[in-house]
Amino acid sequence: MNRGVAMQDSADEGTGMDVQDAAAIMQQARERAEHELRVSYRLLFATYGLLYLIGYGTVWLSVRGQHPYHGPGSTALVVLTLLAAAAVVVTVVVVGRAFSGVGGWSARQRRVALLSFVTAIVGVYLLEDALFRAGASWSVIGVYGAAAPMLVTGMAYAFSSAFVANWSVFGLGIWLIIVAATSAFAGPVGVWAVGALAAGLAFLLVAAVRPGLRRS
Repeated sequence: MNRGVAMQDSADEGTGMDVQDAAAIMQQARERAEHELRVSYRLLFATYGLLYLIGYGTVWLSVRGQHPYHGPGSTALVVLTLLAAAAVVVTVVVVGRAFSGVGGWSARQRRVALLSFVTAIVGVYLLEDALFRAGASWSVIGVYGAAAPMLVTGMAYAFSSAFVANWSVFGLGIWLIIVAATSAFAGPVGVWAVGALAAGLAFLLVAAVRPGLRRS
């Protein structure tokens, strides 16, 4: 009788240990998955902060004092283009790496959002070329070229905040929309300076205070 009770107690204890071990393994697997799916928003925000601060700042230095406005020099355009291309590459690599091999509706949503953002940025510059070919003045091209990318980026962040459920992303998006709309009134020269400071410093500030956001 005692032997049977002892065997039962041993079996219950073994089952309890198995459940605890399984729970611990599942917890470790979940933490590992969350770590691997972490999108490095610090890197993304810092990259875009430098894009606006350095890229727009370089263009502003190039056009400062132009009367009439005739656009930035080739060196400033090369710097801005390289920084913009680097920002797009970093975005694709960071977000793509976070969701590499991951299926499900949530991952597909983010990939569609990323593709939409890249397509919108390309569309912005194609439209700028169309405006130039249609006879728009250099002043109009300058204002559009500085404000339109900020507007698209702001809309993308404000919309994507619904997926990551983070107020700092939403706030940054709304701020970029406001900066894009109001900086245009600074004219074809001032718009670059406002964008460099207001957008660039905002990105760097968010990168400093929000080092990382996990996939929801």
